[in-house]
Amino acid sequence: MNIVLDTSVLLVSVSNRSPFYWIFDYFVNEQFVLYATTDILLEYEEVIARHMGKEVALDVMQTIENAPNFEKVNLYFKWDLIKADPDDNKFVDCAIAANAAYLVSEDGHFKILKQIDFPKVEVLGVNEFKKLLNPTS
Repeated sequence: MNIVLDTSVLLVSVSNRSPFYWIFDYFVNEQFVLYATTDILLEYEEVIARHMGKEVALDVMQTIENAPNFEKVNLYFKWDLIKADPDDNKFVDCAIAANAAYLVSEDGHFKILKQIDFPKVEVLGVNEFKKLLNPTS
């Protein structure tokens, strides 16, 4: 399964004390392919460093960038589909460029995508994502 993770979802998943650690653990165990652009990677690093420290951020980034199930995406077009928070468009554009199955986020700004027929971007919340990866949980 190919996905794009919103920064807030990644942030809450990197600590092994978090109830959402299963997301990062599933990534490390190659249960899905993670797509990201340079802009997304920079935001990941900045936000993790701000909340958890620079060393944790560097460790997380090395883990992601060296994983066999990580794919870096180059954008050649910006769709500008989210007007309420234009910064969220980097995740949408990445999902479109990568032909990702899902964008995983709890951010309400992404709800507008349900009203857009083309290009279609499927947004899943964390619980829906977990059910897809592990239907018996």
